[in-house]
Parts: sequence; structure tokens; C-alpha cells
Amino acid sequence: VSFFHGTGQGLPELVAMHHKVLRVFTRGISTFKLVDVSPEVSRALAERQPVLALESTIITHGMPYPRNLEMAESVEQIVREQTNTRRQKPQPAKFTRPFKNDAKLACFKGAVPATIGIVGGRVKVGLERDSMVELAILKTPAVKTSRRDFPYVLSKGLNGGTTVSGTIIVANLVGIKVFATGGIGGVHRGGEVSMDVSADLTELGRNPVTVVSSGVKSILDIGRTLEYLVTTPLIHDRWLCFSKDGTHD
Repeated sequence: VSFFHGTGQGLPELVAMHHKVLRVFTRGISTFKLVDVSPEVSRALAERQPVLALESTIITHGMPYPRNLEMAESVEQIVREQTNTRRQKPQPAKFTRPFKNDAKLACFKGAVPATIGIVGGRVKVGLERDSMVELAILKTPAVKTSRRDFPYVLSKGLNGGTTVSGTIIVANLVGIKVFATGGIGGVHRGGEVSMDVSADLTELGRNPVTVVSSGVKSILDIGRTLEYLVTTPLIHDRWLCFSKDGTHD
């Protein structure tokens, strides 16, 4: 506010400047190639195959080695082995038997996992095993990376584990539409006083990426988090929570 005070610029000029900065920032990411997409993920996106984004903070900060590496590889394998059933042709407008076209169902083998992390100051979409091992062993410390941390981590050439919010940002940048994770952040206990609200919730509203989650982390204020989710525009359409019996709410 103090920077623009007395400049005589109105709101439209400030909004235009804001969009100009965003365009420069986005173009900079593309120009300097700070994002490396693996050949497998690139091919899947080009061929419009299903791709599922996965975070990396659970590798760098969630579990000790070697359990974190085993978990990450196991999750990727599960994603690959899932079988999806899809109709080859849409149902006709009028039919007499509800499932008469069931013989035309086609099975598709799984999805392509795209674990996202930062290695040596470069964002990796689809971590290769060597990079995943490097993040898991933590021979070089990794920074827990959200939106605010990207400039520092990338400019310093550091390693980073992307949080839910950080993963959402990168997934949207490269065109991945679905992201799966364990628990998302939310409103912390006492958040009505401290205003401590996870950036995960903010990015849910900023980026058109569907987040499939087991729910809000139990250490948080679940009631206030759910209230935030259902009352903030755009967020409730992009977040799915699955209960133990597989039903969603």
C-alpha cells in the first residue's frame, strides 16, 4: 500500500499491473525451464491418458528412511495397477434395458503417477527413482515447500518436498487435473484467534485441480476447517473426502 500511495494510480491500473506481473512470472518459469516433466508423464499428458499427481513432503518430512521410500514406491505401484472401466461409446438417448450396452465397457489399466518434488533447485514432475532416493535419504536437507517457499528453494538450488499446496500449484502448471494425498491441512486449533490457516485451503480455491483426500488432519480444528471448505467459493467443488467404507462426502 505504501509503495503505491500518492502515485495517482487507480484500482484498474493496479489490477493491470498485477496481471502483468503474473504473466512475467509464468513466462519466466517456462523460459528458464525450472520444471522438468518426466518422459512418461509428458507422453501421458500428450496422449490424454490419466495422470495422478502425488506430493513429496510425506517422503521428506513424513516418515523415516527407508519406510518413506517404500511407501512412495508402493503408492505409485498402486496407482499403476488400478483398473478403470469406461464406456467406449455414450449410452443412446432412449433405451429399454438399463444396462443393455454393458458389453461395450472397456477396461483401462491404471494411471500414470506423477510424484512432484524439487531436486537441486529444479521442480520435478514424475520423480525418477534416483531423485526419490535422494529426497528419502535426506543426505542433503530438503525444505518443506509451499507457495511462499518456491522462490527461495529454486533460487538457492535446494531440495524440497512439495506440500499439498505446493503440489497443487505445480500440477495445475503442467496440466494435471487430479491430485491424491493422505490428509490436507486446515484451520489450526485456536485459529479464530491466531488466524493460522493452512495454505492448502487457499490453493484449493486458486487452482482448478481436484484433490482426493482421506480428510483433514486430525490434529486440526476439523469443524472450522469444514466450515472454511463449504463457505469459501470454488473450494468445495474441488475437494473429495472418502470415508473408510469408500463413500464420499
